[in-house]
Amino acid sequence: MRNYIKKITHPFLKLGLQLYYYKPRKYCYEGICVKVHPNVFPVHLTSSTKILLDFIKPFDLKNKTFLELGCGSGIISLWAKKKGAVVTASDINQIALKYLKAASVKNELAINCIYSNLFDNIKQKSFDYIVINPPYYPKQAKSVKEQAWFCGENFEYFELLFKQIGSFKKPVTQIIMILSGDCDIKTIKAIAKKNKLTFFVLEKKKQLFETIYIYKIET
Repeated sequence: MRNYIKKITHPFLKLGLQLYYYKPRKYCYEGICVKVHPNVFPVHLTSSTKILLDFIKPFDLKNKTFLELGCGSGIISLWAKKKGAVVTASDINQIALKYLKAASVKNELAINCIYSNLFDNIKQKSFDYIVINPPYYPKQAKSVKEQAWFCGENFEYFELLFKQIGSFKKPVTQIIMILSGDCDIKTIKAIAKKNKLTFFVLEKKKQLFETIYIYKIET
């Protein structure tokens, strides 16, 4: 956590982020392009989205129901649709959803976009795949933009997520979550365990400054 705080508060990095994201930026993955607004999770400057895209790339998603919970730019949802999935993309950030809807039309990939805090407004009760790139640093978010990074001082995001998720899981559901080794994985796993959920490592990728884990969550 200390390393992360140093990274995001360093004056040169903050200035760099401001200069780079003073306007929406295009981000593409294998023929699918989205525009990322400055108030949306910066997929250009982080590795987690690309790692998740590469991870699900070989999946057979034809006619599978697919939920990207907290979709941000939504490029993962668009990729899943391109692979033949029936896709729902949710987020608490209205700007993210506005830009995703535009990208959905431009890429001719129709998906269901839902404004929702976690599962609150999601009516469909089961999915074949649920993919989550969560906020995982324990700090109170001061804006919708910060909610892409911070999960609350007491990990409130995970407390609610793991409490709700059991109601949306059927026996064949695969719940996939990506986390950085910089975050407090031990505490997140403890909250999951309290809700009778278990983490299994599917992939571990070492980056220059951090290690990224992809987990499967099971009951």
